[in-house]
Amino acid sequence: MVRTASDTRPTELLDAIVAYLVQHGVAELSLRPLAQAVNSSPRVLLYYFGSKEELIVKALGRLREKQRGTFSVMREARYDRPSDSCRAIWNQMTSPQSERLFQFFFETYALGLRHPKRFGDFLHHAVEDWIEFIAAPAIRRGQTSDQARAFATIVIAGFRGFMLDYCASHDRPRIDRAVDLWLHSLDTIPSPLPETSHA
Repeated sequence: MVRTASDTRPTELLDAIVAYLVQHGVAELSLRPLAQAVNSSPRVLLYYFGSKEELIVKALGRLREKQRGTFSVMREARYDRPSDSCRAIWNQMTSPQSERLFQFFFETYALGLRHPKRFGDFLHHAVEDWIEFIAAPAIRRGQTSDQARAFATIVIAGFRGFMLDYCASHDRPRIDRAVDLWLHSLDTIPSPLPETSHA
């Protein structure tokens, strides 16, 4: 069955919106210049995506899908150690074309923390989607869900902390050295993880 233009238009618009937001951010986002940039109108954008906040959340979801597609190949590759796969992901994350993506992510994350009611879904998916994504291979290798999610939390916290520092300082030598130490520490974490008490 041939897809019509109306079937594909929301996805095409969303991809264009993602590109615009990555370049311009969300702090001063206005629908009129956005619509003009993506060859649409404010009315059409609101029709397809709801409010401005919903549009931002959907754009972030689309960006997350693309990032997961990029990182899936590295995640599923056969690496001898956790640090090997994480180093490959780090190299991708710090490529020149990725920096603006993370600036956009951190900007929106801060907005979500300030307005959790409006951006609650984004905050939830920003954590849970990536935990599930990173934990899945460990679960397939026999780790319990709790163990895999704990390890995934360590990985996500490391990546996001280093990227936040990198976007702010661009001190690549210092951060790369810190990443080397972090990656070494990942290889020292036993698998399966020891049981811990929260009493």
